[in-house]
Amino acid sequence: MVRPSARVLDGIGTLARLGLAAVWLISGVTKASDLNQTYVAVQAYDLLPADLASIVAGGVPFLELALGVLLLVGLGTRLTAAVSALVLLAFIGAVAQSWARGLTIDCGCFGGGGQVAAGETRYPQEIARDIGFLALAGWLLARPRTLLALDGWLTTRDAPVEPVDTHGRT
Repeated sequence: MVRPSARVLDGIGTLARLGLAAVWLISGVTKASDLNQTYVAVQAYDLLPADLASIVAGGVPFLELALGVLLLVGLGTRLTAAVSALVLLAFIGAVAQSWARGLTIDCGCFGGGGQVAAGETRYPQEIARDIGFLALAGWLLARPRTLLALDGWLTTRDAPVEPVDTHGRT
């Protein structure tokens, strides 16, 4: 079996990083542009008291934007992927509990959200999509090295430097 070169793996990682960045940026911009509708979407999950739902609705879009920008420029890729994975697991859990409880809501993942007619829910597709995004985050957790990333410019990849003996020994 032929193992892909480091350059090919870096390219795959770059696509994963930029793809996940696009997801967070599109989702964040859409939600931030209508915070009232984002509140309606969060409230529809019927998990949080109104005050906490308001805080979550106001914070999630800006968390998504921050994750998107960090991934776009490739800064703190592994940490950003870890936070992305946690957020995605929370989203998957929220959609799954809505489905299990028989709620009829649109997830509001890319704007909109709230109550919908019983036949209009798409829980399996929403969970599958988020699992796909989770796979991108998982790749970046396992292999955060990507092309065109600030991470690569801020760290050196040269051979380790030999320690200097300050006591005159060789």
